[in-house]
Parts: sequence; structure tokens; C-alpha cells
Amino acid sequence: MKTLKVGEFLLMRLQQAGIRHLFGVPGDYNLQFLDSVIAHPDITWVGCANELNAAYAADGYGRCNGAAALLTTFGVGELSAINGIAGSYAEYVPVIHIVGAPASQVQSQGDCVHHSLGDGDFRHFSRMAQEVSAASAVLTAENAVQEIDRVMGEALYQHRPGYLLLAVDVAQAEVTLPLPSSAITSLPSAVDAFATAAEAMLSSAQHVALLADFLAARWQLQSPLAALRQLRAIPAATLLMGKGVLDEQQPGFVGTYAGEGSTPAVRAAIEETDVTVCVGVRFTDTLTAGFTQQLPTEKLIDLQPFHAVVAGETFSPLSMAEALGVLEPLFRRYGERWAIGGMATREDTSDDDAFISQHAFWQAMQRFLLPGDIILADQGTAAFGAAALRLPEDVQLLVQPLWGSIGYTLPAAFGAQTAQPQRRVILIIGDGSAQLTIQELGSMQRDGQQPIIFLLNNEGYTVERAIHGAHQRYNDIAQWNWTALPQALSLTGEAQSWRVSETVQLEAVMARLANNQRLSLVEVVLDKEDIPPLLRKVTASLHQRNGG
Repeated sequence: MKTLKVGEFLLMRLQQAGIRHLFGVPGDYNLQFLDSVIAHPDITWVGCANELNAAYAADGYGRCNGAAALLTTFGVGELSAINGIAGSYAEYVPVIHIVGAPASQVQSQGDCVHHSLGDGDFRHFSRMAQEVSAASAVLTAENAVQEIDRVMGEALYQHRPGYLLLAVDVAQAEVTLPLPSSAITSLPSAVDAFATAAEAMLSSAQHVALLADFLAARWQLQSPLAALRQLRAIPAATLLMGKGVLDEQQPGFVGTYAGEGSTPAVRAAIEETDVTVCVGVRFTDTLTAGFTQQLPTEKLIDLQPFHAVVAGETFSPLSMAEALGVLEPLFRRYGERWAIGGMATREDTSDDDAFISQHAFWQAMQRFLLPGDIILADQGTAAFGAAALRLPEDVQLLVQPLWGSIGYTLPAAFGAQTAQPQRRVILIIGDGSAQLTIQELGSMQRDGQQPIIFLLNNEGYTVERAIHGAHQRYNDIAQWNWTALPQALSLTGEAQSWRVSETVQLEAVMARLANNQRLSLVEVVLDKEDIPPLLRKVTASLHQRNGG
């Protein structure tokens, strides 16, 4: 039987999961394993400026690739990364977090070594990781094969992070390759019962709507959703976090649903129905203007990753893919009697003001987008402005509104471009967010990436000003020379940058970027109290909740 070192076996499993890059930061406890990474023919090491950025980059890569991997060192490295891993856990991104650890003998003896707390307990950090991992393991030479397969299997099945503590000596230990294992499937009786219950609702309906969200994207259900909509162009919408999972150019798409934050037409199309079919939907406070959705249980068919609910009755285990397969013949059988959705219309007027407003910026961005783009919009004015965009075909939008860690999107754009080097990546980020993670501009240029970055300079935390303390100094930030940063962060890059404050300047720069061939940063100067309409509704709700 064939044998491999534990580190080589782990890399083989990563490759089999479709992971072609390993993000992270080197440390003395992972250097020998890194030698195996460097020697691997199909997995590329991607060093980042710090572990938090590396975790964000792995998350962005995972959203575009299906799965990702991260390598940090024990203690100091993994704790720096845990915020990013928690975001992957909250928003269902399978990131395999490998932590290089001190030698097994050092741990068993309780030696007082660097990066530990000095108390002889080497499990403090792995216990922390359990809270934000689908599965975790402390690898040994004896359990490595079984535990790597278990942790990776759970992470890929649940679409959430997995944690592997890999001691320096364990990485070098020889192991025997295992036999393949079987996958988890749905229960036939659950499929049949779901079909009966769904048909009972849909057979008598006249107004049916479809609401899809980010979990449908994580489980890669874009094609079956498009096929379902081709059978009948019923009103269809997404929430902000799932924007892009539905083809917004396909007939029936009405816009972004946000409870009371929606336009009246979108809200009526999704809520005033006989049946609303939800696919991969999670309602959060920021996406629904404070849980203002009005979708009665008795009118709801709700498909989740591992179960479905029809009018309050749960059917499991049942995957979303199989549930969509059950709905397809029902759409064929009863769809002709259902009302179709009207195409959403957008106001596409030019802004009369010379200086750039939020309205003018997003109108210009709508015209700038191309089919196949990857857009990243950081939490704040960027994400909530992007909610009103009508995405061209095959455009992917990456946002993080549930975890909401500002600065996430800049390194996530680095990860997304690493996963999809042939696609155009557009990053829209606020100045406050960018100050947290700007270092990764250097990594982008080192690797020859060419993202287009629109940095919204509104002099600080405008999203926080809208919630509370509009004129308080805690919402102010240091003013940076943003256009100088791309050159400052690379000796070899050929980045270009502009600072624009007038609409005509913005449009001229966008025209120049139509055939972009290098990293480009556009600093867009905005009024610090100007916010998109959806954000105004959301912040009003947050102000009320946080104020008691």
C-alpha cells in the first residue's frame, strides 16, 4: 500500500477538494510543512501581509472557488486569523485552517515555549477554534489520516471552516493511504413527503414568488434556479448577501428584497403572494431593515441546505438541490396559471450636481459593470449602494453583511482574483474600512493582479455617523494620501491612481479603465453625510435597537 508523509497527504486532500492555493503567513512551527507546499506541483503558496488579511483572502478565494485553505503558526498567528475564520463560519465558506504547532514531545512535556501562554496547556487556541469550526482535530501520527478526512469532509459538507492542528513532527510522519468513503445523501421518505406537501400548496396558487439568498450560491445552485425560472418567469428577487445567485437579466427579476427597505414594487412582488419559495435564505437585521419581512409561515416553502419547510412542517434530511429537483415538475405542471413578474426598472438619470453624490456614483457604476465581473463591496455605504445595482449576466457580488467585519473586502479581492485570474475584479471600499487592511495592495502587485479599486473617501465612518454620533470625533479617521499608497506599497508594481471629486472626472476615469491593464485605484471624494437610501432605512432601525 502507498505511504505518504502526513503533510503530503493533507496537500493531496486539499488538491482533491479543488484547492490550488494556500494563503497564510510563515512561522517557525509551519516552515517544514511549507517546504512540502513549495515542492507541490499543483498547490501554490500565497503569502499575505498578516494573518487576518490571509483569512479574509482565503474567504474571498473560497467564495469564488468553492473551498479554500489557510496556514498560520500556533497561537499568535491563528488568533490573528480567527476573526476572518469566524466570518467564514457565519457566512458558510469552507476554509481549511491548518495551524503549525510545536513538536508533540514539547507539548506533552508542557514546555514553556514561544507563542504559548507559558502554562503548559497547548489546547487553549484549539478550544477557541472549535466555536467557529464545523470540525476540528489535533493531528497525531496515528489519527492523521482519519481526522484529516473527517474534518475536511465535515467542512466541505457543511460549507464551514475546519481546523487542523499540525505539529512539526506529525507533518513529517509516514501514513498509509485510506480507502474512499461514501457521501451523505437525502432520505427518500423525506423527498416524497416534501413533494406531496409542496404540491398541495402550489397546485392551487395563482401568485408564486421566488426569493433566493447566499446559501443557494454557496451550494452552487445558480443553474437549477435559472432552469426553474425559465419554466415560468414568476417574480424573483434576492437579498443583498445573495445578490448574483439569480440572473438579474432573466425575465421576472424584480430587484433586491430588504423588508421595509425594499421598493414598494419589490416588496409587493415577494410578500403579496399565495406562495413564496425561499431558497437558501437567512434573514438578518441589516438585510431586512430590522427584521421587517412579512412572509407568513403558512405561505412559505423554505429550502435550506439540509432540510426544507412547507407551511411550518419540516422535512429532513433533504438537500436544497434535491428539493429544487422536486419543484421542477411542479413548475411544469402548475406554472402556467401563475402570474409572471415584471422586469424591474431603474432610474438612470444623470446627476445635476458637479460634485459626486452617492446617487451619481452608483449610476456611473451601473454603466461601468460588464458581464462576468466580480464585485466586492465593503460593509457600509459600499454594500448598501450595491444593493440597488442591476447586475449584468454572470456577475458575482461578494459582501459580508452578516459578520460585517470592515476591511474584509480588500484582501478578499486579492483572494477572489487569485481564484479567478481571468475575470475583472472591482473593489468598492470606504476609507475607514481600507485603513484596516490596505497592506494587501502590495501582495496584489507582487502577484501581477489588476483589480480596479474605487475607494470612497467620505472622511471616516459614514455608516456609523448615520447610526449615531454624526459629528463625534470617534467617527473621524486620519486623512491619508490614498493615491500615493499603491506606489508606496510596491517597488515593482505599475499601478495607477486618481483622485476625483466631480462627476465628470469620475466618468472620464471610468472610460479610461474600460481596457484596464494594471492595478488601478480611484479615490472618490464624497460628502461625509451622504448615504444610499437603503442604508438610511437600515441605520434608523439599528439606531432604535442599539438605543434600547
